[in-house]
Amino acid sequence: MKSRIPSLFAIAAVVLGAFTAAPSASAATTTEPIVAVPSVSPPGANDWACKPSAAHPEPVILVPGTFESMAKNWSTLSPVLKQAGYCVFALDYGTTNGVPATGPIRASAAELGHFVDDVLAATGARKADLGGHSQGGMMPRYYLGFLGGAKKVDHLVGLAPSNHGTQGVISPATGDLTAGGDASPLCQACDDQAAGSPFMQELNSIGDIVNGPVYTVISTRYDEVVTPYPSQFLAGPAKRVTNITLQDVCPLDPFEHDQLPNDPAVHQLVLHALGRTAAPADPAYRPRCL
Repeated sequence: MKSRIPSLFAIAAVVLGAFTAAPSASAATTTEPIVAVPSVSPPGANDWACKPSAAHPEPVILVPGTFESMAKNWSTLSPVLKQAGYCVFALDYGTTNGVPATGPIRASAAELGHFVDDVLAATGARKADLGGHSQGGMMPRYYLGFLGGAKKVDHLVGLAPSNHGTQGVISPATGDLTAGGDASPLCQACDDQAAGSPFMQELNSIGDIVNGPVYTVISTRYDEVVTPYPSQFLAGPAKRVTNITLQDVCPLDPFEHDQLPNDPAVHQLVLHALGRTAAPADPAYRPRCL
């Protein structure tokens, strides 16, 4: 018997319905957008004339999560990074039926690769740093491990990333929680993020990390979407990987999955991580808590 739980996916199912018209027989098999969603950059992002400084030589590319646009996901972190002196870029990707970040994750990773190339060409930088939320914190790992991205990225900072999938998958069509995930033609990315899915098996078949980049993961105990939350952590040596549970550094912090990118304490953690040279975040670092 199917059970129901409140989550970002369940809420987004309502949003998804608002964006999509009833598909015709021919439309049901296409991945072309039915409704165009304009790409709007978050504050501080996508200044293509920006040149990295000596203090911050690598541009930062922000990658949103499932159902999220860059404008919504990064409305608070993007201007913080810009104010700190970074060249900040962001993208929308994987748009199907007018809804961003719902397409097959392998294809979305290829979109990210093209965007990274554009950013490096525009800025003249040799490498970029990536910051991603939820799917956006996990999907870049496919780009790094399978599409040649490891030589172009220095640091991947994941906020509540679905690195090993989630134990519960919400069908966008019904809002039902299913053990392994029903087929979701409206959200292939949802199926791909089910724990044990063929995509997840391929992603992690080469290990959690690849040679080259360093990794910082920031998770919250109150995550209700990517569960259990420790599944977000990456395995690797301390010089390459730091896993942070937000409540270990700010015990009273109530932020959950959806709002994690808007947490001022998380902003400090991200700034700290990006400020490190060829190293992930220092586990001993403590932000100012709310």
